[in-house]
Amino acid sequence: MHVECIRASIEHKDVFKNLMQLYIYDFSEFIKCDVEEDGLFGAYPYLDSYWEDESHRFPYIIKQEGKYAGFILVRFVESEERNFFTIAEFFVMKKYRKAGIGRAVAKQVFNSHKGSWEVFQMESNRPAQLFWNKVIDEYTNGQFSNRLGDGKRIQTFIS
Repeated sequence: MHVECIRASIEHKDVFKNLMQLYIYDFSEFIKCDVEEDGLFGAYPYLDSYWEDESHRFPYIIKQEGKYAGFILVRFVESEERNFFTIAEFFVMKKYRKAGIGRAVAKQVFNSHKGSWEVFQMESNRPAQLFWNKVIDEYTNGQFSNRLGDGKRIQTFIS
């Protein structure tokens, strides 16, 4: 298995827009959204900012054997209370799931952004909770906290 997690350049933006349609379709099981009159889901509202704010937003494209397999959008959140990295969006195409790709690229991203992390999942998205709990438990050797707040499951750890 040859998986790559590549920092996306502006040339990847159209690929992101296309893969985002698949992601929103998958995620529509957990959120209220419908396709628009053109048969497509609405554009992801923050996508452009990932190429405009390079100190707080980090887009990654996932490739498996040279083929697009998904993406990761990472944010750095700064506030008076705390600063932390978070996964804004994480998508692996169904064809590539259950092969360890998600686990491998998540760990690569954690290693690329050292510091405090908070990873969130919707309370209703049980598959995501199971995935992230397992990956973060492996990555941290069990050194993370897991809490429920505002309808989200949140894992907190240091990379």
